[in-house]
Amino acid sequence: MGQLAPESVDLVVTSPPYPMVTMWDECFSRQDRFVRLALKDKEGWKAFEGMHLLLDAVWDEVCRVLAPGRFACINIGDAVRQVGGEFGLFPNHARIIQAMSVRGMTPLPCILWRKQTNAPNKFMGSGMLPAGAYVTLEHEYILIFRKGGKREFPTETDRLARRESAVFWEERNNWFSDVWFDLKGVRQELAGNSARKRSGAYPFELAYRLVNMYSVAGDRVLDPFAGTGTTVLAAMASGRSSTAFEIEADFESILPESRAHAEDIVRFANGRIRQRIDSHLSFVEERIRAGKPPKYVNNAYGFPVVTRQETDLLFRPLADVRPGPEGCTVYYADSSCSGIDGEALTAKAPQQMRLPLAGKRRTK
Repeated sequence: MGQLAPESVDLVVTSPPYPMVTMWDECFSRQDRFVRLALKDKEGWKAFEGMHLLLDAVWDEVCRVLAPGRFACINIGDAVRQVGGEFGLFPNHARIIQAMSVRGMTPLPCILWRKQTNAPNKFMGSGMLPAGAYVTLEHEYILIFRKGGKREFPTETDRLARRESAVFWEERNNWFSDVWFDLKGVRQELAGNSARKRSGAYPFELAYRLVNMYSVAGDRVLDPFAGTGTTVLAAMASGRSSTAFEIEADFESILPESRAHAEDIVRFANGRIRQRIDSHLSFVEERIRAGKPPKYVNNAYGFPVVTRQETDLLFRPLADVRPGPEGCTVYYADSSCSGIDGEALTAKAPQQMRLPLAGKRRTK
């Protein structure tokens, strides 16, 4: 990531290959002979550490490019595996917390999200018999780290961007919970693409929430493990710039800036905005029926909101996405219009401001 200047990134949202999960053995082994030999010799903990040493090089770069007061959000799952005849847990989340901590990053409360499996044989070990069965892993971690102290917003322009990037009160109560039950894993529809066996994409909603929780409009979001480009898409949908890196060339044809129909991205992103507004209006109706009407009104759209911090909340609907040789440019519709009708959310006239969203990708 040498093309990125120090302290030039405002948020990292990523999910690396999971050490000691079988589907990524080949990925790690190809990059490091030590890992390959440890797996061959069935030395699980040596392989585990060797894989994490490869990831450590990425965390070095993340810490270098992240600006002070900014956040890194890392989605990771632990691994369960039998190596050399012994079944056990390989705690990836603990190893990454240790790695980021020694690099000066401050660990913050993490999020668990339930990635439920519907496999009929998901119960491991002795099944119904005691003393030999194992708990099924049906959750993953979103580890959250901050670089240094709290982020500063020194100018009025900075503070306005922060206020306009607010989330709804009811979203805040749900998104900032430490357990997310409402996310579903995604089906990897990559038939015919050799990247399929190496893809572990998280849901769009996971990346979308994190982008809106830990950055403001216009910020630069980095994903050092781009994969299918979910983080890039979430940044587009949220009015943030993004840069992503991916060493697996097989993924290139399915990244957002490579898609033939940019209008699909516009429709998808604006549909999520529409969904947020509809959900908020339903929430307001319920409060009114319960005799607890909100006390404030949003300045741009005129609907009620619970807190003063939501009065400047402003959505950024997409107008167009134009792919280019080094990524793509997203044009945003006029967000200052009054009303929240469908036409206003899909306006076609782009603003003068252009955000270069997907930067150069590194492939080999």
